[in-house]
Amino acid sequence: MSINRRPINGRDTNPIGLGCMSLSWAYGGRPSEEDGIRLLQHAVDIGYDHFDTARLYGLGHNETQVGTALKGRRNKVFLASKMGIFASGDKRGIDCHPDTIRSELEVSLKLLQVDHIDLYYMHRRDFSVPIEDSVGAMADLVKEGKIGAIGLSEMSADTLRRAAAVHPIAAMQTEYSLWTRQAEIAVLDACRELGTTFVAFSPVGRGVLAGGVDDPAALEEKDIRRAMPRFMGDNWPKNHALIQRFNAIAAREGVTPAQLSLGWVLSRGDHIVAIPGTGKIAHLEENIARWDWEIPATLAAEVDALINQQTVAGHRYAGVMLPTIDTEDFA
Repeated sequence: MSINRRPINGRDTNPIGLGCMSLSWAYGGRPSEEDGIRLLQHAVDIGYDHFDTARLYGLGHNETQVGTALKGRRNKVFLASKMGIFASGDKRGIDCHPDTIRSELEVSLKLLQVDHIDLYYMHRRDFSVPIEDSVGAMADLVKEGKIGAIGLSEMSADTLRRAAAVHPIAAMQTEYSLWTRQAEIAVLDACRELGTTFVAFSPVGRGVLAGGVDDPAALEEKDIRRAMPRFMGDNWPKNHALIQRFNAIAAREGVTPAQLSLGWVLSRGDHIVAIPGTGKIAHLEENIARWDWEIPATLAAEVDALINQQTVAGHRYAGVMLPTIDTEDFA
């Protein structure tokens, strides 16, 4: 059996899109410029038609690289970017004031070398600005033809409903995988109710559900996972044991761990798409190779029972990050 392509703002896309972040930031060293552009162009060649980037990723590097890679290919890709998070050294902040939204969009358009972005997100909730004001500013950009649709990232069901009362929200992007389930509290249902596509980032659990992490101590010094509770202390041995059992199930079923992870995510609703990221062409090809595979219900239930909010040890973020997240959380 197979699954169908899925719409974002009325445009049918492959349910496996490409998160571009790791080409520029977060997981240690990044590929060379040439290799990054080659990966992005190869992605289009093999069927990726949804690219997700952001101003934050490499502080403009990622948008610049995506823009270069899409020259002559722009019409083949549903292009999404985000604004709102600022970073300078160890300092981070969030700014979704209307004037900032407009000025940040102009920078993104320039770096991406386009005059229109299909989907533009608020990367995080700015609690100093009413969500209605931020969405109103983005709605003006839709009217002007500079963006095609509005997205939100890591926000709650209540915030989504408030935003949707001002303007339709095309997408909600939130971390979601077998080992990160906060979206199941309320956001997945709210998205279905409002006709909002749910975009799952980190659908292979920061790489652990893709066979990508065996020993966190071996990760590069600047890899953000080194500071995440699930990769630290007593939590990691417990989580690693779950991962080893998960990998064995994937081998038994004749799929890779990443393909099993993605199959489970897509089985959670026909309004869900996933955007795994990678800096390696082999993983790029692996992630999309079984895009139309419909995971059997019994297999989905088996891995769901193995890895879930109750069995995983540690929170997904360290305490310093939690105040920036608007998504509902478990007690």
